[in-house]
Amino acid sequence: MNIALVGYGKMGKIIDRIATERGHIVVAKLNATPTAENLAEADVVIEFSNPEVAFNNIKTCLENRVPVVCGTTGWLQQKPEIEKIAAQNETAFLYGSNFSLGVNLFFELNKKLASMMKNFDEYKVQMEEVHHVHKKDAPSGTAITLAEGLIQNHPKYTAWKLDETIENELGIFAIREDEVPGTHSVFYRSEVDEIEIKHTAFSRDGFALGAVVAAEWIIGKTGNFTMNDVLGL
Repeated sequence: MNIALVGYGKMGKIIDRIATERGHIVVAKLNATPTAENLAEADVVIEFSNPEVAFNNIKTCLENRVPVVCGTTGWLQQKPEIEKIAAQNETAFLYGSNFSLGVNLFFELNKKLASMMKNFDEYKVQMEEVHHVHKKDAPSGTAITLAEGLIQNHPKYTAWKLDETIENELGIFAIREDEVPGTHSVFYRSEVDEIEIKHTAFSRDGFALGAVVAAEWIIGKTGNFTMNDVLGL
């Protein structure tokens, strides 16, 4: 499989290594919006760039009928338009707020726990995410996915916001420190006890491996997908 990497920062370099270890060829390593020439030999694009440029990067790839696996967060207000472009060009788009296998299992656990807790009003929910100081968006895309999954399964909460939970607004504390790859926690607190579920990433390798697996999976497909499709969840 020939892969074009759009966004060749820390994550891009790890994806490069893991893709090569799995026998793939990285045909482009880009830190600018790709061109048709850049994409000529690519079977798939893995896009990990910045929120400000992600839309144009993805749009260009899809218009050249190259499927895209995207892990950039912070641009999702434009995702519906990207999904239309993928359909119009009869190619494929897969967005993941987090490609780690463990995190995607954590997403499902979060939904299950929210459904179990929805009838226990004595518990107040609070979320927390911790990332490295270089992360530009807050809260993280992973935290937003967790919040959306919780809201879908817990009728008390109708929206999320940064800071503390107040009434029907689910709060997310976004903490930036050192070189933390990513830690996400969901707390259910009452006056007498607390239930916590937590996922801690030890390195970025899990994210990168998941992105490469998603790229392997998306070849030959048409439509818009998530990691749930890749993992059969």
